[in-house]
Amino acid sequence: MSKAEKQKKAVVEEKDYPLSHVPKEARSGLLAVTGVLIGFTFFTPTMAAGARLGAAFAFSELVWILLAGSAILGVYVAIICAIGAKTGLTSVLLARYTLGTAGAKWADIILGGTQVLWYAITAEYMGILFAKGLGLPGWEIFFMIFWSVIMGATALYGFKSMAIVSYVALPLMVALVVIVTWMAFREVGSMEALFGVQPSATMSVTVAITVIVGTFASGGTQAANWARFAKNGKTAFTAGIISFLIGNGIMVFSGMVGGFAFKTGDLIELMITMGLTFWALIILTLNIWTTNNATAYAFGVAGAEMFNKSNKGPFIIGGVIIATVVAVAGIGAYFIPLLNLFGTFIPPLGGVIIGDFLFTYKKTLPMLEFVTFKKLRVVPLIAYLIGCAAAYFGGVYEIGVPSLQGIIVAALAVPVINAIFKTANYNDMHEVSKDAKYV
Repeated sequence: MSKAEKQKKAVVEEKDYPLSHVPKEARSGLLAVTGVLIGFTFFTPTMAAGARLGAAFAFSELVWILLAGSAILGVYVAIICAIGAKTGLTSVLLARYTLGTAGAKWADIILGGTQVLWYAITAEYMGILFAKGLGLPGWEIFFMIFWSVIMGATALYGFKSMAIVSYVALPLMVALVVIVTWMAFREVGSMEALFGVQPSATMSVTVAITVIVGTFASGGTQAANWARFAKNGKTAFTAGIISFLIGNGIMVFSGMVGGFAFKTGDLIELMITMGLTFWALIILTLNIWTTNNATAYAFGVAGAEMFNKSNKGPFIIGGVIIATVVAVAGIGAYFIPLLNLFGTFIPPLGGVIIGDFLFTYKKTLPMLEFVTFKKLRVVPLIAYLIGCAAAYFGGVYEIGVPSLQGIIVAALAVPVINAIFKTANYNDMHEVSKDAKYV
């Protein structure tokens, strides 16, 4: 069997198409794609981030912060989703077009690596949740390892298994959100009292919005991994808006209100205080399970692209092992700083992918098999670095909304720098076959 035949056979056997375009016959409708994406965003550590924000601002400020952060995240991710569905490609394969084969390795590291960290944070969270909930101090590490292995195992079965787990978990998570919000309102007594509660912590508005975007800056930039299974770009865009603007917004709001009313940013402590220990264990387990399925899937496809292997399984297993070690080491202590970091340096990567797709490729990509990829495309790399600088210095000097300007500056820098390089007769494009087919 020739090398080409072996690669084709491997792609057929790997039904999630980590190194190829998703064919039309493997596409799904709005319900399935939204189920997976919203199962990803209905994520209890997002509520925990909201609870910490709730302790730092007056309620009237929180509403505007939530709307701003959710709108930025929702529209950004929805565009990534539409591009994923239009091309049928994962985010790291889109990065190969944008940054070249060597440049895409940075996307593999930053996107896959941050998802490993997210997996570690949730594994640690599960360990603490069960140790506290069951009254078993000292058992945290056991539960971290146990749940890390269990959740990682189900991620090996791909998109369809993720959809099934999401269908089971979502109704329960909706119930939890409603209960937490209702009990928080009952605790303060009235809307008037809620608006009158004073913050007990401090945080700048720019950091708060960046934290909201940071909750899914990494995951959202990789939303193409799942949205590529949508029937078309419109379906994917709608699924992205529902999941990341509305779904993620609801999660942050629920955590905000709970933290605001009960004066704690510790969601586990909040649940126990509210008398929800039993239901918290059941519902939060299913909820985190759906998210970690997607998280492990994400670092699996990143590893597949990095090493050009069609089987993502070994990379899922390796990522789970690393994440488990990091969880045991106590990654949760760096939760908010990590969110701020993610919200600063990851959105510009998505921005440069969007800018390259819209302005360079004019919304049409040549199919993978017809492209001879350059090792590095300089124009998008410079645009990405400029976007990162805009986001970083915006955060340092509290100018604008760092994550938003990182996306916009990176995207708009692509055509500007392209024009400059063209005047110097520098060819920054991949070589495409004359008989190429496009998506």
